Amino acid sequence: MDLSLTSEQSLIQETVKKFVDECVLPNAVENDINHHVDTDVIQEMAKMGLLGIVIPEEYGGAGLDFVSEGLICEELERGESAFRSLVSVQVGLNGMSLLRYGTEEQKQRYLGPQARGERLACFALTEPEAGSDVGALRTTARRDGDRYLITGEKSWISWATYADHILVFAKTAPEAGNQGISAFIVERDWDGVSATETKHKLGSRAASTGELHFDGTEVPAANLLGEEGQGFEIAMHSLDYGRFTVAAGACGVIRACLERSVAYARERRTFGRAIGEYQLVQEMIARMIQGYETSKLLVMHVAWLKDNGVRNTRETSLAKWHATEAALEAADLAIQVHGANGYSGEYGIERYLRNARAPVIYEGTTQIHKMMQAEHALGYRSLNGRRGPSSPLISWSPAAQ
Repeated sequence: MDLSLTSEQSLIQETVKKFVDECVLPNAVENDINHHVDTDVIQEMAKMGLLGIVIPEEYGGAGLDFVSEGLICEELERGESAFRSLVSVQVGLNGMSLLRYGTEEQKQRYLGPQARGERLACFALTEPEAGSDVGALRTTARRDGDRYLITGEKSWISWATYADHILVFAKTAPEAGNQGISAFIVERDWDGVSATETKHKLGSRAASTGELHFDGTEVPAANLLGEEGQGFEIAMHSLDYGRFTVAAGACGVIRACLERSVAYARERRTFGRAIGEYQLVQEMIARMIQGYETSKLLVMHVAWLKDNGVRNTRETSLAKWHATEAALEAADLAIQVHGANGYSGEYGIERYLRNARAPVIYEGTTQIHKMMQAEHALGYRSLNGRRGPSSPLISWSPAAQ
């Protein structure tokens, strides 16, 4: 595996870095304090092709590789997590599922405008009583002739109030558990669909998070994504791509905290010395370096696997778990390095801590990912479906069938 960047990848990274420095960071603190969603930045992202990074050009995307997507997500979250989360939803969770499971008509009608940034999309899986336990979702979709009637509610949905269309997961056969879940493309302005913004969040204040309500919403049968009962498979496929972008974004948080802390530690003086000369401050900076380097290696490994068409559910899980925890630690350490200034909202450090807290929860909590890693090693969980190997770390056959 060669981790050196191509000239094109380096140019993409530098271009997005400059965009973040000039268009995101100057207003990031103010937007966070004011809970302001900066749609001007989103429009610029669309013009740059960032809302369809890995979607093929024939469907309106930029047709880039996953290494480039990882670099872009890192740079975006170095500036503001809201814009990385938009890429996660627009491209990772929604777009890649439409690309794989959508009909040609669905791709032309929804994926193309989405990849070009003409329409925004969201991913509606989580419910008040169904998060880690996907099978517990209560939203239903009842077949009625050439349409489905969807009833239920979704919570903690990123970009719910801004999305033009929604990938909704509902039970078409409630008695079948996970095998009874189906996926539908629902337009937000259809009758029976309503969205409300979630307020008083700890972080992600410059991003949209909301609730969705479906009251007998009529959805054409043509808007079923994949087949009936295939929803759980589609959701897990989506998460493999979404979790990758979350992990890559977490590297941006660590890097931002590291860069800011190094600069501050060289400038700030106490007792006649720069605080960077004190070993305990150096220890905090060293931990950030460790967190960044290990997280970046895991992310780049996943990107390489994706670019080479290798199934990477376990590796993506590990990258997401490690990188998000490392980002949370780096943000906490950065506040400590900055002291009282780090605690100030106007200084812009504590924002990283608040924004880093949510990724430890969404797209699989840390505890879920720990369980996944252990079950892979124990042979209780297979890597590539029921007939796949359990882990490259062991030689015995999977215990789970």
